[in-house]
Amino acid sequence: MSATAREVRRLAFLGLFQLDARGEDALDEIRATLTESAAETKSGATARDVERALELAREAFAHRRKMDAEVLELAPGWPAQRQPAVDRAILRLAIHEMRSGRTPAKVAVNEALELTKRFSTERSPAFVNGVLDKVLKRVLAEQRASDDAVGAESEDAR
Repeated sequence: MSATAREVRRLAFLGLFQLDARGEDALDEIRATLTESAAETKSGATARDVERALELAREAFAHRRKMDAEVLELAPGWPAQRQPAVDRAILRLAIHEMRSGRTPAKVAVNEALELTKRFSTERSPAFVNGVLDKVLKRVLAEQRASDDAVGAESEDAR
């Protein structure tokens, strides 16, 4: 049996949270905690699912500075170091999923809000939603502009 995309995302969030706290030198320990978490929840996550989650977490972690800069631009009063670690990990994961095209942007926002409700404070969903809504608008505008450019190229080719 294989885990759902939601479960892989949950594991990726947990991995990203730990990467932020412990760094990439702790990958073996992080992998072990993700495996343990998957077993405890009886989610059906396989070793392959844990690896997929860890890879997603590592990709988001690798791009954290770029995503943190975007969040700072959109929420100037909340630089990354001032955000709760849980919220920071959720934002980074969702923005990475949206920007990489890995997940439809609206799905990434909805899933991030579910993680926030489950793992963060009762005030956090409003903050996370506000930031991700602004990122979503940017991503959708960029996609429209890209689609328009491709359409224009197609027209010119005729």
